[in-house]
Amino acid sequence: MLKGKTVLLGVTGGIACYKSAGLASALVKQGANVQVLMTRNATEFIGPHTFESLTGNRVSVDTFDRNYQFQVEHIALADQADLVLVAPATANVLAKLAHGLADDMLTTTVLACDCPKIAAPAMNTRMYENPVTQDNLALLRRYGWEIVEPASGRLACGAVGKGKMPEPEELLETVLHALSHAKDMEGLKVLVTAGPTQEALDPVRCLTNHSTGRMGYAVARAAAARGAEVTLVSGPTALKKPAYVETVDVVSAQDMFEAVTARAPEQDIIIKAAAVADYRPAQVAQDKVKKGEGELSIPLERTRDILAWLGEHRGPGQFLCGFSMETRDMVENSRRKLEKKHLDLIAANNLKEPGAGFAVPTNLLTLISPREELELPLLTKEEAAHRLLDEILKLR
Repeated sequence: MLKGKTVLLGVTGGIACYKSAGLASALVKQGANVQVLMTRNATEFIGPHTFESLTGNRVSVDTFDRNYQFQVEHIALADQADLVLVAPATANVLAKLAHGLADDMLTTTVLACDCPKIAAPAMNTRMYENPVTQDNLALLRRYGWEIVEPASGRLACGAVGKGKMPEPEELLETVLHALSHAKDMEGLKVLVTAGPTQEALDPVRCLTNHSTGRMGYAVARAAAARGAEVTLVSGPTALKKPAYVETVDVVSAQDMFEAVTARAPEQDIIIKAAAVADYRPAQVAQDKVKKGEGELSIPLERTRDILAWLGEHRGPGQFLCGFSMETRDMVENSRRKLEKKHLDLIAANNLKEPGAGFAVPTNLLTLISPREELELPLLTKEEAAHRLLDEILKLR
């Protein structure tokens, strides 16, 4: 995802330095060339050799280090950089960066960078909440920095409050959002649905399906990484909410119908990846249905068809994409659905194919439009999401 990208990782003098080692490793695993810059204070918490072992690159600490090729090193590093990430960012270094001070290798190099810049503050709660620190953060935002909000919890000093550096996987998601893809969907509003719905039978039981939401969440993340303004309407899942995406939680098919139709008119693209229940119990028992009271029969009634409603009420230029999961006659059944519901594209898969379907990290999609069919190879759901978006942009 980050192959060919150079990330300058600035590490400053806070106890959260130990998390930066995990972050450097995660960035390398994504293919990034990671150049680490440390302040002198940071080396009191963690040694440069740790980062050199993880990244394969020499760590820069001293502006006047003579052990390098003849070049103005901080300018050479700045020229390479696709992104600067300072994590952890202490109050002291944030103040320097906000006011253009450059008295060490890290601040001198960052001042020479014209690429996107991200800072992850980490400090004592009172230091973070101090008006001076908040003013410096506001100033950095004005200069185009992205500030990752610190987490709350027990800090190293024993205090409980805001000031913890986010976990490496969260910061990795921030970097991926910034660098992993060209922003070819900037200016577009995209609505994605994901996950199952749950249709109550009584206060204890429900009718649902095996959807995990992974495909829809992958599509939402991919669209956000490409610059779109994304709304994700999600049924109940165990997945973490994607960053840079507005997530709307729903439970039943009716909940999803109301959430989608209320937001549909303002969307440029709607991608319906959710596994919405076609039927629900005709009556919901007010108390738990007890076993041993004779045979249980559950009369069912149809739920509202969200995709059909969208096809009938679509706005000018709006693009509609549905999903179709089949167990036989996949292309024929999916093409009928495409035509009946007035869709522009349908992503079809066969639950019986190895690697496709629910609860697996891969998918095997066939993208069907009115004029053609595109069979994709077996891909991760993240890769499949981007191929789906490529096809949507082509057809638009």
